[in-house]
Amino acid sequence: MKNLKRSFYNRLATDVARELLGARLVRVIDGQRLVGMITETEAYQGEHDLGCHAHAGKTHRNAVMYGPPGHAYVYFTYGMHWMLNAVTDSQGMPAAVLIRAIQPLLGLDIMAANRPHLANTRHWLDGPAKLTQALKIDGSMDGIDLCDPTGSLVITAGIHLPDSEVKTTPRIGLNKVPEPWKSIPWRFLQVDRLDDEKSK
Repeated sequence: MKNLKRSFYNRLATDVARELLGARLVRVIDGQRLVGMITETEAYQGEHDLGCHAHAGKTHRNAVMYGPPGHAYVYFTYGMHWMLNAVTDSQGMPAAVLIRAIQPLLGLDIMAANRPHLANTRHWLDGPAKLTQALKIDGSMDGIDLCDPTGSLVITAGIHLPDSEVKTTPRIGLNKVPEPWKSIPWRFLQVDRLDDEKSK
């Protein structure tokens, strides 16, 4: 499958977040491809979005968000987890989509070795820190070009999920963010993912 083009990312984060569902996240490690279908995303759009890292302006940490679209924004959180985002919108407009969950498709043995806890179970890679651990994504990949056909981290076209298979909810973990940003429905997920959560 071909990498998603830069023009795909050069749009509002909300549009990209919805259409990334069903796409393939591909990580190449020592020549081996690890592939997962993206099943959950969250959109963060500009300095006016009080849930976005850019709400206080440009910093060393979020600088990649202000760059060209189609690059990875990888940051460290809670002193222990890496999070993977795809930068969206035009250069100078800080926006990104957090990749929150994947369905593993290829390279499961390597993913299991990287993240042995609950390996190959139903909820194995249904969180942003879980998938970065399984795919060995860390701060060294901050700024990597997701559109580079020779890159070690790319996103390729996958399947299109119809609206009947997609749900939207408020973003997660924004408890201290004021309204309307706390409750704005900018989290997108495959229906099965939502059903999984209800069954937990």
